[in-house]
Parts: sequence; structure tokens; C-alpha cells
Amino acid sequence: MYKVLIIAGPTAVGKTDLSIKLAKKFNGEIISGDSMQVYRGLNIGTAKVTENEMQGIKHHLINTKNVDDSYSASNFVSDAKHLIKSIYDKGKLPIIVGGTGFYLQSLVDGFNFGNNSSIDSSFRSSMHKKAVEKGKYNLWKDLDVIDHAAAINIPVNNERRIIRALEFYKENGKKFSDQSDSHNNNIDSYVIALNTNRAVLYDRINKRVDIMFDNGLLQENKWLYQKGGLELPACKGIGYKEFNGYFNGDMQLSDVKDLIKKNSRHYAKRQLTWFRNKMDVTWYDILSDKNQIDAIIRDIFKWKNS
Repeated sequence: MYKVLIIAGPTAVGKTDLSIKLAKKFNGEIISGDSMQVYRGLNIGTAKVTENEMQGIKHHLINTKNVDDSYSASNFVSDAKHLIKSIYDKGKLPIIVGGTGFYLQSLVDGFNFGNNSSIDSSFRSSMHKKAVEKGKYNLWKDLDVIDHAAAINIPVNNERRIIRALEFYKENGKKFSDQSDSHNNNIDSYVIALNTNRAVLYDRINKRVDIMFDNGLLQENKWLYQKGGLELPACKGIGYKEFNGYFNGDMQLSDVKDLIKKNSRHYAKRQLTWFRNKMDVTWYDILSDKNQIDAIIRDIFKWKNS
């Protein structure tokens, strides 16, 4: 069973600083869970961790793709699983850090990208209702009956993974534990989700965008535009797609900056909604209460020793 620490949350909430502290404390290596930081050359708009900020901590899935390469949740899950094993085999703690909710959920919930069956929301709703009315243990027992190998590797209180395993059996007529391409049953994750007062978060986002422009975001986008602009997979992210109007002569640079701030704030709101509704997380606010870092460390010790 691989213990995997995950640090999630919206943009500009302090994930990077916390990840370095925890990697030092728990002898960890960091895997980026951000869909944009894989791209070489896109450093400013992705708020990519710098060499100095890394403080000697090994980072993975950063600068691994060219801007004309595609990268998906399926690619991330495959890459992350191999890295988790490699890091764990070195006696270190894999720490996944990022705000791309679907990537993180896909890894934790063991999504199988090899099948094309649709997600049955009514089935999930009925299973959640059963967990509420009869308790999560009864839901877990249902899984234990049809797939004991999966059940013994999924904690009783992890409702989402239990339902995912039940759903997989319903969709495919096969056991979740029999997925030949899935190592997810060997993963025991603890998901830290960071949040803070919305006004504080939005102010941090706005200031971060200002700093990005001061650090050369326009020049970075000029380089990307010369490479192909919106035709490139890497140009779909916030901080890049907004420049299209500027390069076409339809927008002023000040308007681009305002648009990036607006889109970043909206994205942060969507990120928070995703983590609240689609993943089992433990929330912390390290910006308003520095003592929360001590609480996080205590909780990680408990989880690691469980």
C-alpha cells in the first residue's frame, strides 16, 4: 500500500510553500498535479515553482512536454502511478500538489480511461443515500461481497472510492480490483485542501497576476503566440488564452490583465466547488491561522501511522 499525500486547493492559496515544508518534514518528493506546468517555456503564467523555491526538493511532471503536445488526465494518472512507485521505492513520501481537480480525482478514484461507459449519476446518488441512511459500513459490506480484494484496500469511511468500485462493477460486470492497468488499489491517499476567506483569496489572485505581468507574462505570451498561439494545446490555460484579443488588436493590455484576474477568480471558485463536491478532503486555512500548519503535520503523522 503506497501512502500518497495530496495538497489541493485553488490558485494562490499557498500550496507551493506548504508542499516544500511538508516535503522537508516527511522526506518527500513532489509530483505536480497541475495540467499546465508540464509545458516547457510556460513559467510565469503557470506560477511554476522556481529552482530557488524548490529548496532542493525533487519535483516531477514539470517541464516534461512541449507546447504543441497534448496532455490529459489519462496521461497524468499513468505518469503519477509510475512516479508514486518510484518515489516510494526510494523510501520517500510521494506528495502530489496541484489544483487540477479532475486529474487528482481521476487518480484517487481510480478512473479507468480505457472504457467508454457513461457515469451513472443516479446510481451514485442512490449509493450516497444508502450511506447516509444505513451508514458507510453497510455500503462497504456491499462492495466486500462482490469484490473483497478492492474492499480490503478501501477504508470504510471513503465513500467515494467505495461507490466508484461499485459503479465500476455495475458498468463493466468486472471487479474493480481486476483492472490490469490500475495500481490505484495500492494507494492510500490523504488529501489536504487549502482555502481561506474569499476576499483574501481574491486579493492574492489579483496581486499574483500583477506580479506575473511585472515578471514578463507579455513576453512569455509573445513567444507562445509565435509558436502557434491558440492552435496549441498549451494555449488553452488562463494567463494565455486571454492574450488572443490583444495580439489581434481587439484589446488593450490593461483589459487583458483585468480579464486574467476575472478568469482566475472564477476558476478558483470552480476549483473549490470541485474539491467540496467530488473528493474526500480535509480542509485547512494556513493563511488566516499559521497554527494550522502544526495541525496538518499532526494529522499527517496520524495518517502515516494508521
